[in-house]
Amino acid sequence: FHPRGEGMFNPFSVLNAFSNMELGSYWFQTGTPTFLVEMLQKTEYDLRTLLDGIEAPASVFSEYRVDSNNPIPLIYQSGYLTIKGFDERFRNYLLEFPNDEVRYGFVDFLVPFYAGVKNNDQGFYIGKFINELESGDYDSFLTRLQAFFAHFSYELNAKTERHYQVVFYLVFKLMGQFTEAEVKSARGCADAVVKTPKFIYVFEFKLNGTAEEALKQI
Repeated sequence: FHPRGEGMFNPFSVLNAFSNMELGSYWFQTGTPTFLVEMLQKTEYDLRTLLDGIEAPASVFSEYRVDSNNPIPLIYQSGYLTIKGFDERFRNYLLEFPNDEVRYGFVDFLVPFYAGVKNNDQGFYIGKFINELESGDYDSFLTRLQAFFAHFSYELNAKTERHYQVVFYLVFKLMGQFTEAEVKSARGCADAVVKTPKFIYVFEFKLNGTAEEALKQI
């Protein structure tokens, strides 16, 4: 990337797709970002900000310390984020995931670290979620969703509330691969909208509130 030039695309996945004549998560399979996830958890970084794209100053490209409280430099240096824009006036860079393969691969990898599901089970749950919502079986959807929070403490506080919001965010982000699912960013509440061919679901999540209060906000 150069502020006054065209960006260069790394065609690793494209070359593999043509070689195998099949689409796949080729780039993401070259390594697992376990240490990055551990850093995100240690610093309690808001994943919603990361997944929506962030603005960062030039200093983010020269900070490599593993013990830093800011995980973004290492995530960028590891190749999971790329430069998608540049604000010449304020000298800030827009960092985002380069494509859906990396974005959804990263989110899929995060889920077992934040939710009460075993590794590799998240794909099963997401498929079931979508099938249940498409068929109108929202009771089964809500029951299955509870599995993602099975290991959470019942004593909620500001920290665990944010954890709930992050898990909801990850779930609906993954659902967005297969159906029209939108979830508000960190700047809003943990609300979500899912559109299927027959139904539209509006979710309003409340802590220490009633269903009536939630309905008034929709």
